[in-house]
Amino acid sequence: MAYDYAIVHLKYTIPLAGLLTFIIRPLLTRLDLYKTLALILIAFFATLPWDAYLIRHGIWTYPPDAIIGPRLFGVPAEELFFFIIQTYITSMIYILLNKPILHAQFLSNKSDASAKVRWIRTIGQVFLVGFIAIGASLIRKGGEGTYLGLILVWACPFAFLTWTFSSYFLISLPTACVVTPIILPTIYLWIVDELALGRGTWSIESGTKLDRCVWGSLELEEATFFLVTNALIVFGLVAFDRGMAVLNTFPELFPEVPGTPHPSLLLKAVIMDPAKYDMERVKGIRDAVATLRRKSRSFYLASSVFPGRLRIDLVLLYSFCRVADDLVDEAQTETEALGWINKLTRYLDLVYASEDQAPSSTISKFVENNFPKSTRSALKLLPAKLLPSRPLYNLLEGFKMDLSFSNNDLKQSNTQFPIKDELDLQIYADHVASTVGELCLWLVFNHSNTRLPRPEESTLILAAQTMGYALQYVNITRDILVDAEIGRVYLPTNWLKKEGLTPQDIIRNPRQSKVESLRQKLLDKAFKEYERSRGTMEMLPPEVRGPLIVAVESYMEIGRVLRENRGVPSSTKRGRATVPLSRRVWVAWKNLSAQ
Repeated sequence: MAYDYAIVHLKYTIPLAGLLTFIIRPLLTRLDLYKTLALILIAFFATLPWDAYLIRHGIWTYPPDAIIGPRLFGVPAEELFFFIIQTYITSMIYILLNKPILHAQFLSNKSDASAKVRWIRTIGQVFLVGFIAIGASLIRKGGEGTYLGLILVWACPFAFLTWTFSSYFLISLPTACVVTPIILPTIYLWIVDELALGRGTWSIESGTKLDRCVWGSLELEEATFFLVTNALIVFGLVAFDRGMAVLNTFPELFPEVPGTPHPSLLLKAVIMDPAKYDMERVKGIRDAVATLRRKSRSFYLASSVFPGRLRIDLVLLYSFCRVADDLVDEAQTETEALGWINKLTRYLDLVYASEDQAPSSTISKFVENNFPKSTRSALKLLPAKLLPSRPLYNLLEGFKMDLSFSNNDLKQSNTQFPIKDELDLQIYADHVASTVGELCLWLVFNHSNTRLPRPEESTLILAAQTMGYALQYVNITRDILVDAEIGRVYLPTNWLKKEGLTPQDIIRNPRQSKVESLRQKLLDKAFKEYERSRGTMEMLPPEVRGPLIVAVESYMEIGRVLRENRGVPSSTKRGRATVPLSRRVWVAWKNLSAQ
């Protein structure tokens, strides 16, 4: 009947596209849709003349009883739809797999790339040129190799172009993020071809093919076509992401970048000489991402749904806070720790001084002379121009409160612990968590396309401070055992007294039953603070509301796990409860869907 090819779409391609859309819909951004549409248009107009040529010269034929009838330049409507649906399916798989990846960290150039990467790039170029030559030779000979030759001559120049411009970036990407979106749809389409298309929905002229099958009736040329076209789609998506990474990573080169940049701006970024990249900044971003992945899996997952430059600056902010905290926490003595706090204070003094007083070279020199090499990029790349100074100074005050635990006589019964009551607990949470929440909001305000009125910004900042209490209380309840091992107890001393306990009792035996009841009491307090501020988050700009809610909910899920007593051992620190990956993904998907 005349609906055979249409039925193939109804049975195989459209359901898969629908399933992928359902899965990834909460994660899709306007930029993702823009990118997908761009690739669909490129694929459509690049394939149409080639496909029309094959049909006009009788290399491809469609039986009249297999197609509905409408054609464009001789290409059936079903085939035209195939250009669109294949590109869409492959794009959705690629976007889904690349969502967690911060592409800025994979920017590279010849000076940064290893000898192995440079070798792979050159070999790739040689192979692609070779395939073009082989294709041209097969076309000249005519006969059985014609169709394969036409595939190679059509596809390989596009592949060579994208490989030449984006290969350093492409090779640096995780293999699964590039290979999987090529292989999965290719295998699926091979199966579809064997089950449906191989039954005569279309056919290749006998004298123009090699008559070799990969399996069943799947001919070599068909298998090659699906593999090559999916590779072209992924290469195009990689080139797009590289262009966006360049635009977002180097504000000094591209001061203003719209959410969906004009194609000319994107092309400028793609073809820009990689030698112009600020590789020190790229390496700093790599360090920041590594710190985030190692120290906070919840925030690492949540960060994947933030847009563009906001995501980069949030990662850099987290890296600074983490590095500063580690400098103080890992000091061998209280004197050394105070020394780091004083140096960090001096660093902030320089950063927030007028440009005439402290040019960037002065700040860089101070960092080089006073901080370990592993910490320098976090200090140099702090997006301080977008942040107020007060929360950063308050963060250092929180570090000073931590130092109150560093007395050698903590196990003595007469030792005073700094968290005496709920007020001390709130002050501590304000210093170490509310400050970070406020800093994150300032980055949101600066990067958002939506400008909020001042009263709304103030309301959101107050809510961020309250939410900071909630998140820090969850953090404390999670780390009771870990903190006890280093002589710290953040549960209020007056709470312990009501249970007939002292902080020293917690240090000696943090697993006792009374500790669990205190944990639940602090969790109850955390969720009360959470409920006070959660509704206010609906005032956030639309493009960041979902990601920020995911960031909060991912962390609060730790509290829910502790309430359920179903924590699993952490892979980084013993004594902590954490949330299984599947549950974290579900939390993100659920909350983004609600937005």
